Amino acid sequence: MKKYCFGIDIGGTTVKCGFFNTEGDLLEKWEIPTRTEENGSRILPDIAQTINDKIAERGLDKGEIEGIGIDVPGPVHEDGHVDFAVNLHWGVVDIVGEMEKLTGIRTKALNDANAAALGECWKGGGAGYHNLIMVTLGTGIGGGIVINDKVIAGAHGAGGEIGHGHATEELTEPCNCGNVGCLEQVASATGIVRLAKMRLEKDDKPSVLRGRNFSAKDIWDAVKAGDEVADEIAEKFGFYLGRELSIYTVVSDPQLIVIGGGMSKAGTVVLDYIQKYYRQYAFAACKEVEFALATLGNDAGIYGAAKVVL
Repeated sequence: MKKYCFGIDIGGTTVKCGFFNTEGDLLEKWEIPTRTEENGSRILPDIAQTINDKIAERGLDKGEIEGIGIDVPGPVHEDGHVDFAVNLHWGVVDIVGEMEKLTGIRTKALNDANAAALGECWKGGGAGYHNLIMVTLGTGIGGGIVINDKVIAGAHGAGGEIGHGHATEELTEPCNCGNVGCLEQVASATGIVRLAKMRLEKDDKPSVLRGRNFSAKDIWDAVKAGDEVADEIAEKFGFYLGRELSIYTVVSDPQLIVIGGGMSKAGTVVLDYIQKYYRQYAFAACKEVEFALATLGNDAGIYGAAKVVL
């Protein structure tokens, strides 16, 4: 009998749903709204409903479903509960217990960045590798560590939260986590914009970035166009992220570092700046770790969520 599973990626606006066979082929994907009103109390019932509907639509028996994997934007404990997930308006929620009660199907839960790491390791930029670090460079920085094909969540579900490693003494404003000087503040998409503004205030050196509102994409476009100030900004970005990654690799000893998230769309130029400083600071045994761009895009989460139940 063929078996199937579901991979569910809960975001603050939409829930991405994937229906897979157990070989890892994505057979169908769709989205439903994330209803965060009433402290997000409708989110899990809505997911259960769409899963039950899909099983009925395909004429399947629940015995043919291997499980449901769900990822959420927040730390997930080993037993499948979260203490909080701010973007979902959740306090303590027992994801696994609720979903198994609503669907009658075995469920596993994990953090969204960890799911992306597992997905990329399984079917994406890290396919064929068994040990990797995944870094997602978006509005913030997410991360995931996979060792021997298993994602490392840790005692508090915070394993791989590399965006909140301390990176600099140059800042005074706090990070969203409450600390000051986190990697996220200087190497995310918003972080590199912060670095650019700080650099532009230093002197009047000409740059296409002056006198305008700009995004992380604009900065990388300027780097590719040979803008010297943009190059200095990218060097600073690479220094912070490359140095921080050298610390994580000496702990986890990966084969590969996968860079994903919106900023990775700038391409291999991003890798060039990170690798330069990574290799400068990395421990000798880890110095030649390979780098790759993520390939699954927004589907990484559903792949990883599916993989965790298989």
